[in-house]
Amino acid sequence: MVFAHDTEANLRAAADLVNTARRRDGRDALTTVPDLDGFFTAWGYTGRHDRDAAELAQVRAARDRVSALWDVDRDTGAQVVNAILREADAVPFLVRHDHMDWHLHATVADAQLATVVLVETAMAAADLVRSDAWDRLRTCAADDCAAVLVDLSRNGSRRFCDVNGCGNRAHVAAYRARRARATAGSA
Repeated sequence: MVFAHDTEANLRAAADLVNTARRRDGRDALTTVPDLDGFFTAWGYTGRHDRDAAELAQVRAARDRVSALWDVDRDTGAQVVNAILREADAVPFLVRHDHMDWHLHATVADAQLATVVLVETAMAAADLVRSDAWDRLRTCAADDCAAVLVDLSRNGSRRFCDVNGCGNRAHVAAYRARRARATAGSA
């Protein structure tokens, strides 16, 4: 499925945010202001960035709300999206800045980062609802992983997260199982 570039980026950023708390090593990757700075920069957020403990706490709380999107069905997701947009008084408008072509923003320029994260995630999730593609929000298929992913592949076949290397681990395990069967069969 193909979405607008900002929709895909916002969905990936949302999954990355959620996964800061879902690493297999148990380490929360969003506990310091420098962690937040890294997230802000990596995903190209623009606008207000206070770089303080209060902002970190707000984004961590936003992470919990974003995370809930992976736990609900499409109809409930639509309600969550509507609530986020309503609470933020979101008004979509087109912008072009830096290296990005025309895309949607829906918050004022000086909105708190947590609000921007929530609204941009909600706008992207609205596209999933409208496209009847809610099932593209998935939890990693690895037995020992709770990370989330957004399947933006054309055929909708993505099963494993990026954060914990689960796809590679599954492929190695399958290879070893095939080798063991081949060795047992030739003996």
